[in-house]
Amino acid sequence: MAFNQLVRKYQQKVYWHIRKMVIDHDDTDDLTQEVFVKIWKNLENFRNDAQLYTWIYRIATNECLSFLSSKKRKFFLPLNDVTAELMEKIESSPDIAGDEVQLKLQKAILKLPDKQRLVFNMKYFDEMKYEEMSEILGTSVGALKASYHIAVKKIEEYLKQD
Repeated sequence: MAFNQLVRKYQQKVYWHIRKMVIDHDDTDDLTQEVFVKIWKNLENFRNDAQLYTWIYRIATNECLSFLSSKKRKFFLPLNDVTAELMEKIESSPDIAGDEVQLKLQKAILKLPDKQRLVFNMKYFDEMKYEEMSEILGTSVGALKASYHIAVKKIEEYLKQD
């Protein structure tokens, strides 16, 4: 079946795209499943003028941002508390291994606002072109470049601390 092929082809990419944003494995699994349910339900609405993976990434990105936003609202948590919770998960997760520098980088990335973190992850880790990111996020290339530049500066500042 075509949908099974779609899942096989994109499941791992979608999982890691979401995981970099929500950190927790169980939350990521749930969101990945929700993304593919939405894809299945809306496949007939897919316009061929967009690339399939761009459309899938847009759905995954929107799910991530909605999840993070609702988590903050649901628990009436200030941004710092959510960030602290995610930092604890980074430190305790066996899946996020690495040396001290890698761990510090992950913590620095978590300090970024959600959308800036998303732009940084897509550019730095997923090595996406700004044009692709623009299609997925509905943001101009110039704004994405500025956002990435600001994110890099913030991360550099955080890494210089200590």
